[in-house]
Amino acid sequence: MTDTPARLLNLLSLLQTPREWPGSELAARLDVTPRTIRRDIDRLRDLGYPVEASRGSVGGYRLVAGTAMPPLLLDDEEAVAIAVGLRAGAGHAIEGVDEASVRALAKLEQVLPSRLRHRVSSLQNATVPLTRGDGATIDPRTLTVIASAVTARERLRFGYRARDGAASKRQAEPYRLVSTGSRWYLVAYDLDREDWRTFRVDRVSEPFATGSRFTPRELPTESGDAAEFFARSMSRTQPELHIDVTFEAPADAVAARLPAEFGALEPGGEHRCRLRTSTQSSLEWVALRLALVNCEFVAHGPPELVEHLGTVGARLSRAASPRPAGRA
Repeated sequence: MTDTPARLLNLLSLLQTPREWPGSELAARLDVTPRTIRRDIDRLRDLGYPVEASRGSVGGYRLVAGTAMPPLLLDDEEAVAIAVGLRAGAGHAIEGVDEASVRALAKLEQVLPSRLRHRVSSLQNATVPLTRGDGATIDPRTLTVIASAVTARERLRFGYRARDGAASKRQAEPYRLVSTGSRWYLVAYDLDREDWRTFRVDRVSEPFATGSRFTPRELPTESGDAAEFFARSMSRTQPELHIDVTFEAPADAVAARLPAEFGALEPGGEHRCRLRTSTQSSLEWVALRLALVNCEFVAHGPPELVEHLGTVGARLSRAASPRPAGRA
């Protein structure tokens, strides 16, 4: 292999495997001499890659953590595995998969060869997940198109379905994607309405970047933070629930089964804790998340939550009761 740049890329790819490589094995893999390997290692070090060398009969080279993230070189199988994993997380809005993951997916899909994009889509379409997130399912392509437009500062066109089912066409300047753990939202400046808007991404259809660039406007908040704008927007459109619940379980066990947006729990002893928080999430979603904690609990308020839990509990009890023979 006489092409030095190509050889360096191949060498870097081998070194990114978590093991120590003897110089003789690297030389055999790249069809060069051990002396050439030593020179290439020096070149990688000059480029800022922290390659360590150990001496002795079992010594060799390995890439260690440095001060900067080096470009990852992935083979076909690794690229497909990462793309499928990111797509699954983004598509079901799993808690903890935030905008950074969507940006990573957008970057990866942008450079995937067509044959690998086809493999990712085929695998995704042929797979049925056993569990789903609490929010609506989103086509990952929708998220990656929006994320790319945010990064490139390109205007977006898309169809949108409002809460009442009314359909419309929108043209907007996308500012940020916001993840709540159960749903994705787009904060954008709506060009037709000449005002800032928050769009639920699961209601967006056929988004495409127009290629028209824009200079981002300032958000109408003191901090200019998209999350702050989103919270204010939601507070205007949804009533706030002030939740007060006591769980008959340790705080750490309950916290592991509740969404992070609910905040901290108040320990009440070794086997009890209390949750007092506020949320703009729907009554039905809150009731579901409380039930999924899988322990005894008492809801002190608000009254509508207590009433809803009673209604759902009675319905579940009827569903579990045996019916007389011959009745449907």
